[in-house]
Amino acid sequence: MDSLNVQYRDIVETTLQEYAEFLGNDDQVQVELVFDRDRDRYLLVETGWQNGYRIYGTLLHIDIINHKLWIQHDGTEEGIALDLVAAGIPKHHIVLAFKSLEQRQHMDFAMS
Repeated sequence: MDSLNVQYRDIVETTLQEYAEFLGNDDQVQVELVFDRDRDRYLLVETGWQNGYRIYGTLLHIDIINHKLWIQHDGTEEGIALDLVAAGIPKHHIVLAFKSLEQRQHMDFAMS
């Protein structure tokens, strides 16, 4: 097992847990963490009902691919990438996969 991936797994899990704690659960909407260490997929999902409407969706989805964090979806206001950088992951190891290649060219993060 690669020590870099282990470090990144721990950082991603801790960061997603912090988001989940911040969002909290209420009687109608739950926040669920989905960690698949074997395939290096990490999700934060909301599920439940609110005011008669079904709430279900992935708020955050991060994969670890070739020693880089691929942010597949980021539904937060501020963006999780900067939190990951603050936790010790270099920008050149973070891919904003939810952005087009053209957009990524103009950012300080990894292209792929």
